[in-house]
Amino acid sequence: MPAMNGVLFFDPVCSQPYDSDTLRRQAMGGTEATVVRVADALGALVVQHNRTSASGRYLPPRRDPGITRVIVNRDSRALSAVRELYPNARIYLWLHDRVRPHSKRARRIAADADILRGLAVKVICVSDTQRLAVEAALRWIKMSDRVSACTIYNPVDDDLRPDGSPIDERKLVFLSSPNKGLKFTLDAFRALRRAMPDMRLVIGNPGYKTGDGARLEGVEYLGPQPQPRIHAEVRTALCTFFPNFVIPETFGLVLAESKALGTPVLTHDCGAALEVLGDPAQVLPVTASMRIYEGLLGGCSTRCRQWPARLAAGLQLFDVYVERIRDWRAGGRPVTGPDPRFHLSAVARRWQDVLTD
Repeated sequence: MPAMNGVLFFDPVCSQPYDSDTLRRQAMGGTEATVVRVADALGALVVQHNRTSASGRYLPPRRDPGITRVIVNRDSRALSAVRELYPNARIYLWLHDRVRPHSKRARRIAADADILRGLAVKVICVSDTQRLAVEAALRWIKMSDRVSACTIYNPVDDDLRPDGSPIDERKLVFLSSPNKGLKFTLDAFRALRRAMPDMRLVIGNPGYKTGDGARLEGVEYLGPQPQPRIHAEVRTALCTFFPNFVIPETFGLVLAESKALGTPVLTHDCGAALEVLGDPAQVLPVTASMRIYEGLLGGCSTRCRQWPARLAAGLQLFDVYVERIRDWRAGGRPVTGPDPRFHLSAVARRWQDVLTD
């Protein structure tokens, strides 16, 4: 794919600079990995707020009137600075987080409404699920007349696919940040292990939140690992175990990569899970009682994090997990594989279309 001259991705929120080599060598968050894949596929420049020296196309902030299109990662508060640095550029805001009317993130965007309207910023969302909520927030802010939104999925490498690795029916993997329900996952794993004492759970994370959970029999903590190591663990697992119904994923790169590798996911219909996985057998429903809990959790203290286990016991959720895992071990494991919607080549073409519109 020919390079798109004049295109620049601006990251105002990363905790440390990163580049293409970072993705190959070490653990990396899904958003940063996505920036690298997309920018490299387009031949675009990447600027990070905390970078002090250049590394190929990865640059420190500097004024450049020759830039024609800038994609700001996540934070609308950077728009004013970006306008000063790149005065001739069309500006886009790439949102990876959940934004709903009346939410904190919507109020943050509302605070920047004047510059968003003045620049007629186009908002890039990572799923249709996320986009619908963003569009509702834009209507709430009363700026949908000047600011529009579209969907571009996060990419998965085209060559990520099943390779015939043997499946260990005793092994589950959890490969998300610990704050995305690790404590509840461990509670659920305890219930699984009581029913099936030979079960194992392998836990990794992207590295930006490295706190582990309790030390339990049958649990192995990998810590932050480069993607090839993580993918090798996923390939041989019975499933990616992600029993999350509290923190909606706006896309869920872990879900999409598991799908590509041929490993099913056991999760809930929360956020974009069903949109990405496309298989109701892998996506358990979220009941009205669970939605009430989700709303309560949004405003409660850290002590409320023990509620999921109590709620799950009351709703017999753990019994549902046990039944599903038993069925998959007995031969009912779903067959899955790469989804062309998420192939990097298709996603890069979509970016080209949006940026040249």
